[in-house]
Amino acid sequence: MGQRIHFVVDPQGWCCMGLLIFVWLYNTIFVPKVILFPHYEEGNISVVAVLCYYFCSLFCVASLFRASVADPGKLPENPKIPITEREYWELCNKCNMMRPKRSHHCSRCGHCVRRMDHHCPWINNCVGEDNHWLFLQLCFYTQILSSYTLILDFCHYYYFLPLKKENWDVFVFRHELALLRISAFMGLIILGGISRLFYTQLMGIFTDTTSIEKMSNCCEDISRPRKPWQQTFSEVFGTHWKILWFIPFRQRQPLRVPYHFANHV
Repeated sequence: MGQRIHFVVDPQGWCCMGLLIFVWLYNTIFVPKVILFPHYEEGNISVVAVLCYYFCSLFCVASLFRASVADPGKLPENPKIPITEREYWELCNKCNMMRPKRSHHCSRCGHCVRRMDHHCPWINNCVGEDNHWLFLQLCFYTQILSSYTLILDFCHYYYFLPLKKENWDVFVFRHELALLRISAFMGLIILGGISRLFYTQLMGIFTDTTSIEKMSNCCEDISRPRKPWQQTFSEVFGTHWKILWFIPFRQRQPLRVPYHFANHV
C-alpha cells in the first residue's frame, strides 16, 4: 500500500517551507558553480566530492517533500477499534472522536494524529507516527548539507589553490565573495537551529516520549515499560535494518509490537 498524500492549507507553513526550498536551491546552484566545478576542472578536488554534495542535496530535498506531503497518522472518522484494545482508546474533547492513547489533536490541521510529536511549520505538516522517520532524515541531511557547504566555503578561501581560470563576464564570479558570504551565513543559521532540534528529537526517541508529552509532563508514570533504543528507533523507522534508516526513497511498514508497549502512557 502506498503512502497517503496529506496536504495542509496553511499560508504560514507555505512561507516557512518556501524559505527552506529557497536556501536549498541557493546552495545547490551557486556552491557547485562557484566552488565545486571550477576546482574540479583544475584538479583541486575529485569527482567524489562533487557527487557527494549532490547526493546530500538530493536526500535532503527528498526527505523535505516526503515529510511535507506524507500522512502523519491522521485518524479516520470512524475507526475500527478491536475489542482487546478498547481500554487503550480515549475520547478527544475537541473533535469528539475516539483515538488511541498518545494521540493528540492538532488545532492547526483540525484532526487527531497518532503519536503526534508536534506541528512543524517548516514542513507545513504535523510530525506523527507515519512521517516522524522522514522528519528525522530531513534534520540529519540538512545538517550534513549545511556542514558540507560551510567546509567548502572555508576551503575555497583558506585551503584550495587559487583558481587560474576566471570568467569575469559571468555574474556569479563577479559577485563571488558576496554570494559565498550569504551561503555561509545561511549555513550557520540553519546548522545551529537544526542541530538543536535534531538533538531534542533523538532524546525523545531514546526516552520514548514525544515533544507534547514532555511539555505536558504526562510521562512521569514509572510503571511504563522501558524499551531499548534499538527497538524505539526501529518502531519510528519501520524496520530493524539500520541501513534503511537513512533511505528516504522507501515505504515505511509499521512494526508489530505489543499494543501496551506502543500506546500505554
